[in-house]
Amino acid sequence: MEQITKDRFKTEEYFINMGPQHPATHGVLRLILTIDGEIIKNVEPDLGYIHRSIEKMCERDSYQQIVHLTDRMDYLSANINNEAVCLAVENALELEITDRVKVIRTIIGELTRLSSHMLWWGVMGMDLGALTTYFYAFRDREMINDIFEETCGARLTMNYNIPGGLMFDIHPNFIKRTKEFIAHFKTKLPEYDKLLTGNVIFQKRTKGIGVLSKEQAISYGATGPVARGSNFASDVRKRHTYSAYDRVDFKQVLRTAGDNLARYEVRIQEMWESMHIINQLIDNIPEGEVQTKTKVVIKLPKGEYYQRVETARGELGVYVNSTGTKSPYRLKFRSPGFSNLSLLNDITIGAKIGDLVATMATIDIVVPDIDR
Repeated sequence: MEQITKDRFKTEEYFINMGPQHPATHGVLRLILTIDGEIIKNVEPDLGYIHRSIEKMCERDSYQQIVHLTDRMDYLSANINNEAVCLAVENALELEITDRVKVIRTIIGELTRLSSHMLWWGVMGMDLGALTTYFYAFRDREMINDIFEETCGARLTMNYNIPGGLMFDIHPNFIKRTKEFIAHFKTKLPEYDKLLTGNVIFQKRTKGIGVLSKEQAISYGATGPVARGSNFASDVRKRHTYSAYDRVDFKQVLRTAGDNLARYEVRIQEMWESMHIINQLIDNIPEGEVQTKTKVVIKLPKGEYYQRVETARGELGVYVNSTGTKSPYRLKFRSPGFSNLSLLNDITIGAKIGDLVATMATIDIVVPDIDR
């Protein structure tokens, strides 16, 4: 009788596909899941569905053209991606840009971070069944998009940064509209906590789920909010400062729990810090030129160069190997999404499929950042 009961309730592992067309994968990402019932035994990401050979294209393009390719990777951090290539070129040429450019780049970068975190918050709530968050987040994010559109003519893929500075100066309304947005969002961000953070269902879906230790974060090369949620101080703005981050005061947000809730809390607090950075700079933008003269055809000296920046998802590194021509011999992007995705299997084994959706949301994957 005992043997019959065991055979009747015997389970076996089987494989299912999550994606590549699935809303919770945040792009064209396929996950091959090994599951026993609803319990995850293994997660294997299958990449390459939107691979566009961006790094190979960079070997034939000029340095000015390469800038325009970078916002097609992590399109939610477009301005910061553009800045990374510009900084790499400027440092290689030992080109000194004006303080005005540094401050404007920093303000634009923090507005980009806010815009990205808003979209992440709205979509994460939707992933877990809270549709209202999507409308709240996009209501506020629209104000930033309007500032970008008025400043550089684009709302997503910006191309505002160029080697040597900015494509053109800020719009006369830029300071006024940025201050209006900060005043508005300071009253709206607390609503995010009321709506989602303290929700009992949300807490149960995130607290103690998807735990990543500090040691694991370091081992996998995790950066950004994913790493800082595990108490790994990885903020490039602090460790390898660039642009105007050395002239502002802000906190590197850390949490120790390493779970989904910790990564969530890091991003919420980072939005407060971004507003604090902008407030310190918006009334103190120096006068000066927004472009430093460069040659029509930029050629970097022979050698290897590396530049890192802090995008909304973590450290983006740009490695350039130059032979002295107008195009790099080799260009490699160290994208935060690739490293952060690689740890997904370790933190989801033993969890349920529903937990996988929540965990992926807190990793904040933008697939084109991985499929380059």
